[in-house]
Amino acid sequence: MNLAFLALTAALLAANSSFCYSSSVPSFILPFTDCVQSRGKDGFYRGAIDVTENHKGRADWGYCDCKQGSVRLQGGRTKLDGRVEMYLGGVWGSVCSDDWGDEDAAVVCRQLGKGISGRARAVPLFHPSMAKLHWRAVHCQGEESDLLQCPKTVWNGGECNLAAAITCAQQQAEVALPIRLVGGALGSEGTVEVFHAGQWGSICDDQWDDSDAEVVCRQLGLSGVARAWGQGHFGKGSGRVLLDEVRCTGNELTLEQCPKSAWGEHNCQHSEDAGVSCNPLTDGSLRLVGGATSYEGRLEVFYRGRWGTVCDDGWTDSNTQVVCRQLGYRLGETLLSEGLDITPVPRFGVGSGPILLDDVSCTGKEPSILVCNRNEWLRHDCTHHEDVNIACSPGRNGESLPMSMPVRLVGGESPREGRVELYLSGQWGTVCDDGWTDLDAEVVCRQMGYRYWGGKGPCDGYFGEGTGPIHVDNVKCSGEERSLADCIKQPPGTHNCRHSEDAGVICDYGESQHSYQEVKDPVTSICGLRLIHTRQKRIIGGENSLRGGWPWQAAVRLRGSRGDGRLVCGATLIDSCWVLTSAHCFKRYGNSTKQYKVRVGDYHSLVPEEYEEEYGVDQIIIHPSYRSQSNDYDLALVRLSPGAVGQMPGECVSFSRHVLPACLPMKKERVLKQASNCHITGWGDTGRSYSKTLQQAPISLLPRRHCQHHFHSAFTSRMLCAGSIQSERRVDSCRGDSGGPLVCERPGGGWVVYGVTSWGHACRTQQSPGVYTKVSAFSPWIRKVITRDDQKERGR
Repeated sequence: MNLAFLALTAALLAANSSFCYSSSVPSFILPFTDCVQSRGKDGFYRGAIDVTENHKGRADWGYCDCKQGSVRLQGGRTKLDGRVEMYLGGVWGSVCSDDWGDEDAAVVCRQLGKGISGRARAVPLFHPSMAKLHWRAVHCQGEESDLLQCPKTVWNGGECNLAAAITCAQQQAEVALPIRLVGGALGSEGTVEVFHAGQWGSICDDQWDDSDAEVVCRQLGLSGVARAWGQGHFGKGSGRVLLDEVRCTGNELTLEQCPKSAWGEHNCQHSEDAGVSCNPLTDGSLRLVGGATSYEGRLEVFYRGRWGTVCDDGWTDSNTQVVCRQLGYRLGETLLSEGLDITPVPRFGVGSGPILLDDVSCTGKEPSILVCNRNEWLRHDCTHHEDVNIACSPGRNGESLPMSMPVRLVGGESPREGRVELYLSGQWGTVCDDGWTDLDAEVVCRQMGYRYWGGKGPCDGYFGEGTGPIHVDNVKCSGEERSLADCIKQPPGTHNCRHSEDAGVICDYGESQHSYQEVKDPVTSICGLRLIHTRQKRIIGGENSLRGGWPWQAAVRLRGSRGDGRLVCGATLIDSCWVLTSAHCFKRYGNSTKQYKVRVGDYHSLVPEEYEEEYGVDQIIIHPSYRSQSNDYDLALVRLSPGAVGQMPGECVSFSRHVLPACLPMKKERVLKQASNCHITGWGDTGRSYSKTLQQAPISLLPRRHCQHHFHSAFTSRMLCAGSIQSERRVDSCRGDSGGPLVCERPGGGWVVYGVTSWGHACRTQQSPGVYTKVSAFSPWIRKVITRDDQKERGR
């Protein structure tokens, strides 16, 4: 019988070594027949045949484990969402979230079924000490057919608070979800209905807010102010409630891209149907009602989705001039009510909405009625028989935009730069960057009274995203106009943009004075210097830095067309030809120099900038004691190729006020005693997404005993850990900042790179600080490598 069993086992293995398969097996080996009969949901699982021998060396029994290497998702809201679990050695177990990325998620989703893409997430592990973990990290390229084909680091104990998780999405979901508005008085408002599985249905208003409304309006092609309505405001639907718990950020292009419940899952009635109004008007917009022409009538103002009237108490001709100019007309006059003073008869009918404004007092020079002195909204002592009536001159004022339209710059380092904002209809709003050029920037700089040095018009929300309305799009200046109002060719409020596309200007971009000259001093005399900014902004727990604020910040990127190279790791410029980074940065894509380039002088990753340059890589020198399965000795030096990419060969990096090296610490420098005012920088995780602009965050170096308590033997004398002990101030360098600098201000001046971002068991959690390679432990090695290489260069 043993011989027969071994023969059967050999035959099965020869037939198929990857999948459990048998066409005819003896009935006494039930595990094999069960395996064959369990096709279907487990049909795509990898299989394995295990043979156990007894103490005499004979095979007693065998089984076919059809689930070996399979994956499943646990704890999610849907079948395509949840914590990733692998089945290995007869046990389901999780994967720690270290280095977990979208490439790994894509493989898991592909393994679960064809035509599915994935997004990587991390979720807390409940009872971490009791949880079964198979792997610490997975390093997929993204093209593998299953997770077993990916390089991985086996779990060897330690701490893991966050487990790998994914959200899978059917690729065909990229087609816009059919959507419509029903029940509204206008085509731009109504109850939101979506089309799914052959029928229209409503959305429950749980968590429904203006961000969701903005996405709906954008998908329908309706511009203006998006407002969310609940409780069946536009009437109750009659079909099914199809969606609930919709949670858009407001930046999505379609409702399909927003997090939400599974189809049909809800706890709502039609009295909770969600609606939207996509009103192109903003608070403070004006109109004239009841007149024979569009330029005369009862004055009405828009506020919070409703039109209302203005009381004539204290009304003057100066007020009327402001109103007519705001409406795009040159002049106007106030019309008195007809009839007796006791019972006046309004010329253009009695208003029916709320009385929104009273006691308005203008000088006549204001760009909007909202700038004038007035009572608070809805505060009055009037009746509709006292509504303001005016008639404006029919002669239009240009393209209906006032020539004196206020312009301001927001979010820049100085008054000469920032995000462009316009004051229209009583609100500050932004300009979309569609078609935005340096000619438009030139006009803005001239209008603001700044001497023109060659205006620069950065796009892509370079100076941060605005919060008000997007007023104009497709601005077209020739460069000769006196005002931006002359360049606006389409009606205000008409656009197809998000605030991530807000336009900006730098009015002194081309100024080439002594402050911009290259720095020729030796590295030792200029290292650690940085621009002093009077305005300091404060990665997780941080916010945007200032241009040139961290001149040693560099980025290691994959080679590709300029600007498209994927960010691999942060790095620190420590010499004209050398940057310092982590050794683990080269685990995924290898250490071939042809794979990488290094960018210095960068601030906004999508906008080419004045001091930004890219260099090829001549050498990648990993510390000789580093091992990929360990976090110790996690340090690498990268030598840059002479000459920036696309330029003639020459010196490596030319130092300037925006590009300078950081200082190296001394060998036995007592970091915890000396270091103060420490910061981490990078383009990493901000808590919502990966940043386009360089982030900075203050951070505290933690005592060695604190680090050993968290990481035990994994924390060595060649490491530092840093973070924040206070839970309300969570600061950490996350996955996108690997290899980046932890710098501190040395007593007496100068910034020193004390740490290189290396590893940690969790991101954004107070319980697990980040771990950094201790640079002072490697100072002799760093200096030896740089000196030896420089001597070789001079000897050539």
